Amino acid sequence: MTVRGSGETSLPPMAECVVIGGGVIGVSCAFRLAEAGVDVLLLERDGLGEGSTAKAAGGIRSSFTSRVNVELGLRGLAAYSAFSRDFGVEIDFRRDGYLYLLTDPADVTAIGHCAELQREYGVRSHLLDPAEAKRVLPLLETDGILAALWSPDDAKATPDAVVQGYARAARACGAELRTGVEVIGIERDGTVLTGVRTSAGFVRTGAVVCAAGAWSGRVGELAGLDLPVRPFRRQVVFTGPVRGLPESLPLTIELPSAFYFHREGAGLAMSVCEDDGVPGFDTHYEAGEWLPRLAEVAGRRIPAVLDADIRTAWAGLYEVTPDRNQIVGESVLLSRFLYATGFSGHGFQMGPAAGELIRDLYLGRPTAVDIAELDVRRFGNADTAPAEHNIV
Repeated sequence: MTVRGSGETSLPPMAECVVIGGGVIGVSCAFRLAEAGVDVLLLERDGLGEGSTAKAAGGIRSSFTSRVNVELGLRGLAAYSAFSRDFGVEIDFRRDGYLYLLTDPADVTAIGHCAELQREYGVRSHLLDPAEAKRVLPLLETDGILAALWSPDDAKATPDAVVQGYARAARACGAELRTGVEVIGIERDGTVLTGVRTSAGFVRTGAVVCAAGAWSGRVGELAGLDLPVRPFRRQVVFTGPVRGLPESLPLTIELPSAFYFHREGAGLAMSVCEDDGVPGFDTHYEAGEWLPRLAEVAGRRIPAVLDADIRTAWAGLYEVTPDRNQIVGESVLLSRFLYATGFSGHGFQMGPAAGELIRDLYLGRPTAVDIAELDVRRFGNADTAPAEHNIV
């Protein structure tokens, strides 16, 4: 059987560790493991970065409301700021900042605490009044805005370029990355993991990393484990040129609507949250009731966009957990089954940290960030950590 895109006709009969998923999380894990001397085989059903990563906005931020997320975000910012130097790949890294527009008094209190927490880590994050927010973003209409959080050091980069950079580096360290290969089973002998069945044959292995994004729940089921990751559709439209658009435009988010926009060429990419009532893998773009709702909030917040046409639109998937925090750890029910998934829209920015965490967990050494609260077992406890408030 020919494996599409890999240039190989068969899989190796065994691998020390199999990484499932070829998005930014998977290739980051593959690189860090291979760099540490682990024999790695990465399997991706489609092409590298063609899942959720391909539809990511590319935002990179530390503006979260929990310590673990701030620390993971900061590691992403540090890694991406040096990516072109370290990996020889240009990723269009720009520190245009993040601007959060707050229209609910409850959000002002919560985001104010977020700014205080960030400043403990040396981040230049602070609250603005509406007039100050308009100075940061002159196109902004401030009616209804109570305050804004300005994080000037947050950034944006190109997800596909990052995936290719990590993939090239992983291969240079000896990792095998195979595309067009679907994992259809995970073999175990009691609590011992023994291998992976795929559309291209069986691979004997004693370790698996689940980095399958929105499809991680299905991978967990193959291993007889519950990974509470569910897929939810997110739609984005891209406009034609917007009059008066500044060269440097922060990635801007209104809360609690989760309407966001950022510069894309001479126009804007824009989205607003859909109803998360029913999970599913449907990625067909449907204007329906969603587009008028987007147009209403966009026209109210950035009126200049109403003169721009919609150039194109698409739909992608968020990989969402019950508390909107990622799950990262190692199973206590199946030996050497590791997971880094459920990033709930934050996977790209946390990709660099995820690779480091999985490497350290695999090697049995302390992780650079305390991730005890990200263990999947938290969902069986009554005292779980609070959900991340700052969701896009």
